[in-house]
Amino acid sequence: MRTATHASFGTPSDVLTITEKPLPTPGAGEIRVKMVMSSIHNHDLLTVQGVYGYKPELPAVAGSEAVGLVDALGEGVTHLAVGQRIAMSGIRGAWAEYFVGPAASAIPLPEAISDEAGSQLVSMPLSALVLLEFAGLKQGDWAIQNAATGAVAKVLAMIAKARGIHVINLVRRADAVSELNGLGIDNVISTADADWKDKVRALAGGAPIKAAVDGVGGPEANDLLSLIGENGLFVSFGLMSGKPLELSAGDLIFKQVTVKGFWLAKIMQTTPRETIGRWFGELLGLVASGAVTLQDGGIYDLADVKDAVAAAAKPGRPGKILIRA
Repeated sequence: MRTATHASFGTPSDVLTITEKPLPTPGAGEIRVKMVMSSIHNHDLLTVQGVYGYKPELPAVAGSEAVGLVDALGEGVTHLAVGQRIAMSGIRGAWAEYFVGPAASAIPLPEAISDEAGSQLVSMPLSALVLLEFAGLKQGDWAIQNAATGAVAKVLAMIAKARGIHVINLVRRADAVSELNGLGIDNVISTADADWKDKVRALAGGAPIKAAVDGVGGPEANDLLSLIGENGLFVSFGLMSGKPLELSAGDLIFKQVTVKGFWLAKIMQTTPRETIGRWFGELLGLVASGAVTLQDGGIYDLADVKDAVAAAAKPGRPGKILIRA
């Protein structure tokens, strides 16, 4: 079978090659999946570069999320059937014609959810949903996030709207305002405007901003901090700028702001299964109903993985780059 494999860490478009490997055999509690479509996430690219939270043993097949058809059942797996369409995330080796993963992680997909949506259903959308709960946001609360054109940020805004939570979405380009409005996302403000902070305060109408989600780092993190209300929460989610967080000691001290880091993989390790089930149930319903839209930025054949990861590394995409087996 064909796989997208790297024998060293480095720029994904340089180190990934299409390599033939034997068909994997599922062990007890596992399933083998015939990959239909897989998404390219930032963490996939960082893993290939060797700079993510874990380093795979080399050579390694890349990719961590996909939609596919159950092809074989390991010992003890009775709740799934061969031929069933499922989504899986948190796996290793998704960029291959076949991959193996734990049966407990498989999410059966209704027909209403397309392959394009199913291939990116978990990592980013679930992060968005869990971020809202992580921040303790309830109906009527106000929050703010930067990098609002990002995959997680878009979904966070959509889920928040469905829950009655007000999120102020910061973008860097004036044309991004209409782009997000076109997706049904409200409260979008461009930081290119000199008076953007005044616009944020006016939009909130005096209500305290209870939480801020920062995906950029650097000085932009401090801009968010300056807008949080008393006893608010600052969540560090990403570091798009590549710069360390710059946070005002005065705002932290006098507003009594709490700063937390967010990594979904860690949270999932300690979350009860019934809670995870509730999250997925809500997410499936939102995507199937159209309340949450998952965009793609182009679909590439597995054979063209070098072009696919190069496209995924470029800014300004409307959605995830996807790989088709």
